[in-house]
Amino acid sequence: MGLDMYLYKKVYVGANYEHRNITGKIEIYENGNPIPVPFKKVSEIVLQVGYWRKSNAIHRWFVDNVQDGVDECQEAYVTKKNMQALLDVCKKVKADKSLASKLLPAQSGFFFGSTAYDEWYYADIEDTIKILEDALTNSGDGYFYYQSSW
Repeated sequence: MGLDMYLYKKVYVGANYEHRNITGKIEIYENGNPIPVPFKKVSEIVLQVGYWRKSNAIHRWFVDNVQDGVDECQEAYVTKKNMQALLDVCKKVKADKSLASKLLPAQSGFFFGSTAYDEWYYADIEDTIKILEDALTNSGDGYFYYQSSW
């Protein structure tokens, strides 16, 4: 139990609309057994492009900057501009650790993890930089969403 955080990318396919002339095939297996996915019913594909566990400072940033201060585990649209802003903040904190509590403050909460500015905090910063750089580099025709749960 604890704070789990996800960054998803949704890619519109529209195979469910005949006029789009989308073709393809989806083959997914679990333990060698096929999982049926009727391609002509696929409207979008959701990819998990980021995952954090108890990264409460990152969560706080999303709540404050993307979710209008509302923290109810709701899905929230994240613009590329939002992602770039968080990436810039993370890079500043990485370059000057004395800025951490000002630019990316930790947040306490129910099973949110430690609020210390320690090696775990800075590992989360490193992970976030990698996640966001990859997401921005490979953004293509997709839309991003943040969601947390605890």
